[in-house]
Amino acid sequence: MNTEELKAKTIALIDSLKSTTGAYGLANGGNEYKIITEIFLYKFFNDKFAFEAKNQKTPYKKRLSKAEKWDVEYDSFTDEEVEDLFSYMGGGIPLIKPHQTLSHLYNASTQGDFSALLDSTLVDIATYNQDQFSVVTSGKAKVSIFAAVTPYVTDIGKRDDFAKALVKNIAEFNFEEVFNEKYDFFSGIFEYLIKDYNNAGGGKYAEYFTPRAIAQVMAQLLVDPETEYKGATCYDPSAGTGTLLMALAHQVGEDRCSIYSQDISDKSSEMLRLNLILNNLVGSLPNVVQGNTLLEPAHVEKDGSPKKFDFVVSNPPFKLDFPEYSDTLAADSVRFWAGIPNKVKKVDPNKPKMAIYTCFIQHVINSIKADGKGAIVIPTGFITSKPPKKEKGKKSVEYKILEYLTDKHIISGVVSMPSNVFANTGTNVSVLFFDKSPKKDSDKVILIDASKLGEEYKEGNNQKRRLRPEEIEKIVSTFRKKKTVEDFSVAVTYKDIREKGYSLSAGQYFDIKVEYVEITPEEFKAKIKGFAKELETLSAQGIDLDNQILKNLKGMKI
Repeated sequence: MNTEELKAKTIALIDSLKSTTGAYGLANGGNEYKIITEIFLYKFFNDKFAFEAKNQKTPYKKRLSKAEKWDVEYDSFTDEEVEDLFSYMGGGIPLIKPHQTLSHLYNASTQGDFSALLDSTLVDIATYNQDQFSVVTSGKAKVSIFAAVTPYVTDIGKRDDFAKALVKNIAEFNFEEVFNEKYDFFSGIFEYLIKDYNNAGGGKYAEYFTPRAIAQVMAQLLVDPETEYKGATCYDPSAGTGTLLMALAHQVGEDRCSIYSQDISDKSSEMLRLNLILNNLVGSLPNVVQGNTLLEPAHVEKDGSPKKFDFVVSNPPFKLDFPEYSDTLAADSVRFWAGIPNKVKKVDPNKPKMAIYTCFIQHVINSIKADGKGAIVIPTGFITSKPPKKEKGKKSVEYKILEYLTDKHIISGVVSMPSNVFANTGTNVSVLFFDKSPKKDSDKVILIDASKLGEEYKEGNNQKRRLRPEEIEKIVSTFRKKKTVEDFSVAVTYKDIREKGYSLSAGQYFDIKVEYVEITPEEFKAKIKGFAKELETLSAQGIDLDNQILKNLKGMKI
């Protein structure tokens, strides 16, 4: 079976799970995503364990791989044999006991109180595997991989049928055929899995899915294709579901990097955990933290200063009102050297005003190693922030950041993206790229205006644009070469940027071209004569119109 067929079958599995939750009144509910992801992941765990148990070099390999049905043979294992098999399993492999396999559950589905059996099975698996699959909050509390799923059905009498329907959905599918596939397979599946749950409906801490094309551009421009990395550290302080981190890990090499993250949303943290598991990055799960990055940064040194990373990426919320802790952040002038946004007098949940992304820019800069790189998605308006009107006027936070990035030679380039690349926000976005490493051409900054690229398509009621593969390649190639392309890119110096008032907008540096067409004196006279005649005609028409209006006014009666 080829990858496309596998992908289609996996998507069909997700659809069937969504259909079941919908049939029991849980569609688009606040916890539907928990049920879908937990059952999906339970199936993945079951098949992953089966695959490893039958293929790893253990005393039990032949016994399981040669059996007509591996799970029937596994049911015959003694407790001592099960524990012995577990001892051979490497890190990142979920450990499933015989009575916890899918076939065991399926065969028990005709018994009474099946919903309790399903829930207890999930909880027991989570408890046994908590050391390698739990994530933590900023308060160090562990968040288990599974919890009971049937209590979300309020009608107790329907819970057994609900549990049976969930198990039936996953019984016919097998993940074992895709365990040799890489990120490119699972990324599309994961995006499909979360698309209904990762949107602006998240209240104050709304989640936004980063388009994969933007993630690819960021990853390709941060990671040197000629360098073979080993032990690289990748960090996202507003990780969401991990799209940027997955693209970065794929570019560096999943076995050559460690992932670190933090996000305030429990939903995003759970989705990120699933993403790491699907992409063979289980070893990084202890570094996934749920919490407020700005208020309680989890990844810090012993002295409390930000931990430094080789690569830092972020697609933070652009605006979010946080008056309740703005004074705390403002007091930390070391972390927030450019300041923080002014407090709002009245919080409007539907129209936040505080530009929280400026705090994340500073946090990203603080988190990059002395020879590291980073990138952050920001509203395009930021790159043209105005200087104060008076010489000694107060500078905005945005302008101070632009000064800092330029004067410290940290900014390495900017890519302004097409409009509507995000379906749920009309804000035009750009990506800032940072490089603290010694540069060969350290006085050059590449500014790219990719706003005219992309193809239009419709997703639901949203009109969107997406970058095509050849356009991604154009951006990446132009950026790496720091190449000037008419009406697309320009390479400028830090001095140029200062002279332009610290603007990072490519358009402000493009040459204005006036095209001249040579004509003979006779042609010139003919053109002037034509213009004069046209003007006479227009004047005569104007007089006729004035007369007609005057006549109509005189004829009006009250």
